Amino acid sequence: MTDVLRLYFGEASQPTPEYIKRAATQALAEGNTFYTSNSGTASLREALAAYYQRLHEVALDPARDIVVTASGVQALHVALRCMLDPGDEALVLTPAWPNGASIIAMANAKAVEIAQPLINGRYEIDWEALEHAVNPRTRLLLYTSPSNPLGWVATEADQQRLLEFTRRHNLWLVADEVYERLWYETETLGSPVPSILRKATRDDAVVVVQSFSKSYCMTGWRLGWLVARADLAAKAAQLNEFIISCANGVSQKAAETALAEGETEMRAMLVRFKANRDFCLSALSAMPGITVPRPEGAFYVFPRLEGLTDSFDFCRRLLMETKVGIAPGVAFGRGGEGSVRICYAADRSILEPALERLRRFLIMVRSSKGFPGWQTVA
Repeated sequence: MTDVLRLYFGEASQPTPEYIKRAATQALAEGNTFYTSNSGTASLREALAAYYQRLHEVALDPARDIVVTASGVQALHVALRCMLDPGDEALVLTPAWPNGASIIAMANAKAVEIAQPLINGRYEIDWEALEHAVNPRTRLLLYTSPSNPLGWVATEADQQRLLEFTRRHNLWLVADEVYERLWYETETLGSPVPSILRKATRDDAVVVVQSFSKSYCMTGWRLGWLVARADLAAKAAQLNEFIISCANGVSQKAAETALAEGETEMRAMLVRFKANRDFCLSALSAMPGITVPRPEGAFYVFPRLEGLTDSFDFCRRLLMETKVGIAPGVAFGRGGEGSVRICYAADRSILEPALERLRRFLIMVRSSKGFPGWQTVA
């Protein structure tokens, strides 16, 4: 469809900043067009180690602990495939970006989704459900903080308890921290959400998945990384050989510049994102039949629609009748039905008319006594 106001993609409207594009142009001119190591260039891994030391006070060995990948999802794929055999099980906190559960299924393993309940306006972890779900086939626990789609951020107490839970049950703990710089409940915008690496030792069975896509507007550059215990990192680098060989060399050089020079532009972007978040919260809270939890990070809101039991049909109708595209909550697993995901990283020229069309659509649906899948609307 043409002329759709797209709020379903997980990316900002703005293109990659000019300073990163200039770095890529220079890298091309300098001949960085060859294979790199399966783990990524030594210079980028050293820059990433410096990044963790500077922002998290975590010391990493760039030669042993870091593997550069062709996107965050490829980092997640490699990590999970290193952990799972057919018939294994993996615990996944949901609602969550569905690729994690899908990768688990691709490994002929089973994703056991543990829904995060909404309690007093904030999503929490169902610790009792986690304990009950563990069995001899369980190999790992996957969580995302800041969360896509919830905007939830694990507290330091949550992190400590997750780490102790996985240590006690001899599980891998996989933390998707792709949105770590997109955090609004902090005194200084741009301060990262504290990484689980601050609490874990280098001997812990912990993997962090990361990406350049969100913080640096580099979605199309396909570049990410993982930080892992040295034995898994070595296997992940070997597995890279059979999936991608290595990440794009030009992208890796541009990423070094992003890490070195990106703070000012990133903070300006976060000011816009926070303003967009607050606009969405205000606009959605005024709409009939909507409850919208306050997201602490990422760039999504995940409002609940009173009485909605078929979020896919709702989003399909909204698209067809108003040309506003949002994502159905059912796509994000257990606990997602009845909600929708709206990405507020779009320009205001898209965001404002899209929410106005949504408001009018809700009024129309309520006045016409709803439709199948929204039975309780009066």
